[in-house]
Formats: sequence, structure tokens, C-alpha cells
Amino acid sequence: MSVEGTVSNKPGRPAQIERRERAVIRFAGDSGDGMQLTGSQFTATTAAVGNDLATLPDFPAEIRAPAGTLAGVSGFQIQFASEAVFTPGDAPDALVAMNPAALKANIGDLQPNSIVIVNVDSFKETDLRKAGYEKSPLDDGSLDSFRLLKVELTRLTRAALQEVDLPTRSIDRCKNFFALGMMYYLYRRPVDVTLAWIEQKFKNNPTLIQANQLALKAGVAFCEATEVFEHVYEVPAAKLEPGTYRNVSGSQALALGFVAASQKSGLRLFQGSYPITPASDLLHELSLYKNFGVVTFQAEDEIAAIGAAIGASFAGALGITSSSGPGIALKGEFLGLAMMVELPLVVVDVQRAGPSTGMPTKTEQADLLQAVHGRFSESPCVVLAVQSPADGFDMAYEACRLALLHMTPVILLSDGFIANGTEPWKLPDVESLDPIEVRFHTDPETFEAYRRDPETLVRPWALPGTSGCEHRLGGLEKQDGSGNVSYDAANHEKMVRLRAEKIERIRRHIPELEVDGPESGRLLVLGWGSTYGAITSAVRRAREAGHVVSQAHLRYLNPFPANLGDVLSRFEKVLVPEINMGQLALLLQGRFLKKVESQTKVQGLPFGASEILSRIVELSEAN
Repeated sequence: MSVEGTVSNKPGRPAQIERRERAVIRFAGDSGDGMQLTGSQFTATTAAVGNDLATLPDFPAEIRAPAGTLAGVSGFQIQFASEAVFTPGDAPDALVAMNPAALKANIGDLQPNSIVIVNVDSFKETDLRKAGYEKSPLDDGSLDSFRLLKVELTRLTRAALQEVDLPTRSIDRCKNFFALGMMYYLYRRPVDVTLAWIEQKFKNNPTLIQANQLALKAGVAFCEATEVFEHVYEVPAAKLEPGTYRNVSGSQALALGFVAASQKSGLRLFQGSYPITPASDLLHELSLYKNFGVVTFQAEDEIAAIGAAIGASFAGALGITSSSGPGIALKGEFLGLAMMVELPLVVVDVQRAGPSTGMPTKTEQADLLQAVHGRFSESPCVVLAVQSPADGFDMAYEACRLALLHMTPVILLSDGFIANGTEPWKLPDVESLDPIEVRFHTDPETFEAYRRDPETLVRPWALPGTSGCEHRLGGLEKQDGSGNVSYDAANHEKMVRLRAEKIERIRRHIPELEVDGPESGRLLVLGWGSTYGAITSAVRRAREAGHVVSQAHLRYLNPFPANLGDVLSRFEKVLVPEINMGQLALLLQGRFLKKVESQTKVQGLPFGASEILSRIVELSEAN
């Protein structure tokens, strides 16, 4: 770490500038303290200056948790760097805690010598009691291992805004921008992006523009005047691949992928959904694209939502529906209908911690078995998984491509960590996207509702009203070829096996699994979904420490890539980290009879890279 200069022209000892390759910071406070807004503004500014980044918003599970309690703590973590970033980071270098509950909920994640900024105005006896403190941690020596900065955020914000014509309660709500200004000073971030955002956000209320901008500038000025930081930190811009980038959340990327698929296929996009955390954001995002012919329908329940999407597909649209685990369970019967009638449909599952309502704002990967096997009877379905927020675009597009090409429902697994997290996304060349060709059957001479293509086993898609191609669809078993209702035992077995074989043949149209590192050897770390970032970081750190380890990541979970069994056979040990109790490990062992090492976590939080690194080292060094 090198000292490169100073940032203060004030008398006394100025702060030293230290250059760092990466930094991790966390904002934490009560639900009403604006921590998500504060974190998103730091993120927007950091993206604008060219750092690579990853974020982890952490919402309270209760909608109206009592103020000042542990249940009401809201947090936002960001890791930003001058090199590739794959996770929001493990331990924060700096924590802003707006009250005792925020401090108590987060202090255990910090390493010694980390910066801790607390709003001492919120550490009164009643505040301490709500958080479960018997005495103030600011005075009992428990924070001596940290660089503790006790700042009167509330009082200082009031002083900075004393000339603004707002009630005290509204002024106090600006203290998050005061804290944000301090962090901009600490990490040498410009304030321009946030000043412009404030002006746009409150364009109809000049007083709020004045208040929030003053609070932000006051936070910076306070640091300059008091020289409260001995060091400030500079994280240079990352050397990203040339192109145009924007910062996207997983939900935004999914929406853009679906719109792109709609445009490339020439079909109108219809989304039928029912609000549920954390999947609701996809409905909100797609509702913004009406100018692209997107139709969003907020149904009265989950069953109606998927039913409307199937109806849209029957009418010749690109039908999608979205939910989280509880809603996917409710959609199960209609998902079986979509498989029986063999219509294209994309079902997005933004997984969350369960069972039942569980922890609805926390992440998990525990719907894999539900997606692959969680329906009555023999009803195999295509299952894909998103591995990062920006990857949502590619996998949404791919889900639509496969659904339309193979006339089948596709389940696309995301989760709360991906949906709410953000990262830079390079805008793709639209012309380079894989084509999506849609052919509606119009020839009555060759039409049978279930006459199958000999290679793909795909049946024809004939729109209602097509002369000579009238047909009936429903949930009763179909006669091979004609599609008439059939109760014949031999025909039923034939149709069950045909539907299963059609899904299996899709492996011919998906890429083989790629291995990063040696193609064979002692250890392979195999993941799926949102574990990608933590696994990638852990594997890179393990290699830097001299361990020989390979990595592969599954985005196609049913059918598996054609070469998966061969890849597994080439390694002595296979480590599978999952945010569940070992569901992929179970599928792999059952399918390939290969013993795997399962690493599981079910805390409503993503893996930290250090957790996986420890297991890699353990397996690498074991006899």
C-alpha cells in the first residue's frame, strides 16, 4: 500500500492518500434510515468512475419491524475494485452504523482495525435497550480493536440544514446523505452523480433538493474541516473490456433479456404474475417496456397468473410468469398443463429462504429439487439457472430461445441475492444474439397437433383461427399424432416417454460444460446459480496460494450438459457448494454415481469466498 499525496488544504496534519486495489463498505441502519438508497447512490457513483463492483442489499424480513430493533436492520454492502469483482466481499473495511441495532447486527462481520462510523445521537438509553445492550458498546471497550469514529450525524445534519424550511423530522431523514458525503470523502468519490440524481428525484420539490444536496456536501465538508480521517483511500478504475456499460440488478437484466427475446422472435411478450418478494421487481421492470409491446398482467393469484401466461402462448405470444418458491408450488398444476399441451412458457423462480413464508427477503438456493422434480407424475422440464446479476440477460434470452425452439416450459432459477444485487453489464451487440426463429404451422394438409419433428420431437405450433389447423388442447392425455383424448395404456406410456425424450434431446442444443483450469486432476469445484462469484474468488485465491484446483459452473440443470459425466470422472474429488442442504450433490450422485463433497449453507446469506477457500484448502491437503 503506497502513500501518494494529501487531500486537505486545512491547517494541521492532512489525511494521507493510500491506494488500494479493492474495498468493501457496508451501510446499516433502521428501515427508515435510507440505507438502500445510500448504498445505491454510492454504487452509481462507483460505477460512473469505472470500478468493477458487486453489491449485496440486505432487507429486513418484516415489513414493519419495530424501529431500532435487530429485526428492523437494513443493510447494503458493496465491494469495488480496480480488478475483476465477483462477490460483494466477505468482511467490510468500513461500516456505517446509524443506531445500536445496526452496530450489533453487523460488528461481528468486521476484522480488527476496520473503520466503524456510528451516529452517537442514536445511542441513547432507549436505543440501547431496543437493541439488547445493557450498556453502551461505545464506552465499554468492546470496540477497541476497531477505528471507531463517533459522529453526531443527527445534530450535524440539523446544523447544516438550519436555514432550510422543513420540519425537524424531514431534516433528520437527510442524515443518510451526510453519512454518504463522509464515505465519498473517505474513498475519494465525486459527489456530482448524486447531486444530479437528487435534482432529478425531487425535481418537483426544490426544498428537498436543497436539503439533500446540503446534507451531502456537509458530510464532505465535515471531514475536510475536522480531518477526522488520518487516511483516505483511492481505488483506481478497473481495466474493463472496451464497450458501453451500465450498472444493472438481476431483475433489470432479466427484464432486458426477455424484451430482447421478444424483439428477436417477433412475438409480443406477455407476463402474468402475482406480487411476491423478491420476485415482484421483475413485474415492475417489465411494466416499463410497454413501448416495446410488452404486456404485464398482475393477476389475482399465482394460479391465475400462470394460466394467463399459458393462454398467451396458446394465442401466439411469448408467455412468461414469475414468482418465488411458495408461488412456484402453487403454479405446479398449471405447469403440468403446459407440459401436457407442449406450449412455450418461461417460469422465473426468484428463490428465497423457506419453508412457508420463511425469511422472504433473504436468499437461498433450495428450489432446485422442486424445479427438477417438484410436480406430480412424470413431467420433466427444462431448468436453467442465472449465475450473477448481469448474467440474467443472457439466461432470460436463452430460456426464451429454448422454450420457443422446443415448444416446452422452461424454469429459470434466480434468487434474492442475484435479483437485488448489482454489477456492471456490458451492453451486447444485438445483432450478435442467437437468432430465435418462430414458425407457426399453416398448412392443413400436413397438420396434426402432435405430429413430431423426427429430430427434436417438437410438435407444431398452430395459432387459433388458422384455417384447417383447428385443434383441441387440454390436460387429458393425448393420442400420438392426432392429439385426440386417449386413455389407451400403451399410448400413455409412449407419450410419457416421448415428452421425456424431447427434453433429453435438448442437450444437443446447449453448450458443453467448460472447465476453468486443468481438465483433470485432484479437485474440481462445481457450482450452480449465485455461488458463482464466491467460488470464482475462492478458486483464484487458492491458486495464488499454490493449490491446483479447477472450476466449472452449471447454468443448465435439466438436461445436464452432454459432457458433465465425463468432466466429473476426470477428477478425484468434486466439491459442490450450495445455499441449501445439498440438492445438486444429490442429483449428481444419483445420476452419475460419483461421490461428491457437499458444502452447504442455509442462513439466508450467500457464501463468502473465504468459506469456500477453507474447504478447498482442506480437500487439497487431505490425503
